[in-house]
Amino acid sequence: MLPVAIFRHSPTEGPGYFAIFLEQQGIPWKLIALDEGEAVPTTVDAFSGLCFMGGPMSVNDPLPWIEPVCALIRQAAASNIPVIGHCLGGQLLSKALGGQVTRNPVKEIGWSEGCGEDNAIARQWLGPFAGKAGTIFQWHGETFSLPEEASRLLSNAHCANQMFVKGPHLGMQCHVEMTPEMIATWCEQWADEAITAADQPSVQLPEVMQQEIAARLPKMRLLSEQLYSTWIKGLQR
Repeated sequence: MLPVAIFRHSPTEGPGYFAIFLEQQGIPWKLIALDEGEAVPTTVDAFSGLCFMGGPMSVNDPLPWIEPVCALIRQAAASNIPVIGHCLGGQLLSKALGGQVTRNPVKEIGWSEGCGEDNAIARQWLGPFAGKAGTIFQWHGETFSLPEEASRLLSNAHCANQMFVKGPHLGMQCHVEMTPEMIATWCEQWADEAITAADQPSVQLPEVMQQEIAARLPKMRLLSEQLYSTWIKGLQR
């Protein structure tokens, strides 16, 4: 089958567990490193699906690759090629499909819980997490609105739109792709941001995030595997 294109926007925000999951399923993937100046493909014809990772920038920034990415997402949607977005990637998906990205009332940094919706679409995507809490990881200050005809999957007290789906496409504000190595790197790279905002109940200190990896990551892995397993069913084979 054709590979899944994985778009990286920042050197330390790679595909993480998403790539591991694809490899476990025997699904090929190709990294497109926009942070290294690689061009955005002009067509989706070479890919079975598109995946967009996180990044410290905003989709509202005047960056030269943002509109070509949004155009590619719209082309994928028109061709029924599944798109998945993590954090910035979820915001790109929302923007491309007509949503808006604005400042969230608070920053969310570290481990948190999200409450799953309980309806037919949520049960399809969330499985046992529909109507229940799921563990997620956060590092964002903005949030997306739901595109027209999209369905919310997950929310919490600090950010109403944690996940949405529209057809075969999944947009996430949170990071379910994290590995221990990624968490350690982010805690070192962006420690000042977390420490500065640590007076907010939605923010954890770097040492707390790392202390909670052993207890929290296995729970989040169950959620990510449920979501990824559903998403790959739509891949073009």
